[in-house]
Amino acid sequence: MDRRQKVTIKDVARKAGCGIATASRVLNKSGPASAEARERVEMAARELGFSFSALGRALQGGRSMTIGCLVPSLANPVFAEAVQGVQETLKGTGYQLLIASSNYDGEADNEAIATLAAKEVDGLIVTMVAPERSAALKQARQRGLPVSLMFHDPIDGFLTAHVDNFEAAREVARQFADRGHRHTAFLALRFSTSDRSRNRYAGFHAECRARDMFDPTLIELDEADANTPELLAAILAAQEGLTAIFASNDFLAIAVQKAARLMGESVPRDLSVVGFDGIEIGRLLDVPLATIETAPDAMGRQAAQTLLDMMQGRPGAQRPPLPFDFRVGATLGRPRTESRDDDQVRPRPPSVHSLKTDLKQG
Repeated sequence: MDRRQKVTIKDVARKAGCGIATASRVLNKSGPASAEARERVEMAARELGFSFSALGRALQGGRSMTIGCLVPSLANPVFAEAVQGVQETLKGTGYQLLIASSNYDGEADNEAIATLAAKEVDGLIVTMVAPERSAALKQARQRGLPVSLMFHDPIDGFLTAHVDNFEAAREVARQFADRGHRHTAFLALRFSTSDRSRNRYAGFHAECRARDMFDPTLIELDEADANTPELLAAILAAQEGLTAIFASNDFLAIAVQKAARLMGESVPRDLSVVGFDGIEIGRLLDVPLATIETAPDAMGRQAAQTLLDMMQGRPGAQRPPLPFDFRVGATLGRPRTESRDDDQVRPRPPSVHSLKTDLKQG
């Protein structure tokens, strides 16, 4: 064959001694084929230098060979690792990834979904604010666009790759209780818009009660609070008797350590801190971070495989949650002075609004 002439799938099928449909299924990874046929087709394609281009696939199957991926942030290594896992699974399938981020903003989520759908992506892998309430996502699904979620706890009508946030948070409470902590707090950013954060608080709260600890104080931060150590220190200083903090992610836990220093306190001598996610930088700190360690790359791989199955007509069922581990770091210790008021009635935690009002008035 003249090598200057474009090699077609018909040429591959002829050389492999099979039908065009079989060659297409093998090269497109879109359907069943015997091991022998697959080997013959792949060998013929290599020998002929055949490239099943994205354009050719699109023309043949009405597909763009692109997948849209929406995450809240690529600055957070948890989401970056998940996207890497998605790419690893898509490698060799011919699909290309279009990535968007929304900075945890619901309107930006909808805009990104609409943009990706307009680009005729063949499927979506999504972490966003309230997917069950997203008008853009609903519209995309009504058009037949498959959707696979990452990080979200199970939501009716969706398949998701996730860890059990409720159970993981219970483990944090158990770790605090085993070391004698009774007065704790849950530190959250974007609590009202994150199902992960709300489920972590719910699990933490439930296990604190089960262990006869005081109800954890819920402290919700805005961006300025989280990114300004002086503001965070002032908020924490308003919590009398607090000996341990569960931060809803590792970045917040690291911020707490700096705020504690501004308060003249030492971690974990005066204040124990536990994060969530298990980002690698937590291991490299002068005081290595105690945290719930997850596997975001595995989450990305699972979400991508779920989407591929859906696009090939195999929707499947919700998979069990991915495993997590409690990483015992140096930020977790025993309280300096354990509470003696075991018989007191649990106080009602101060509201977030009252905390911020007191700070402003002070």
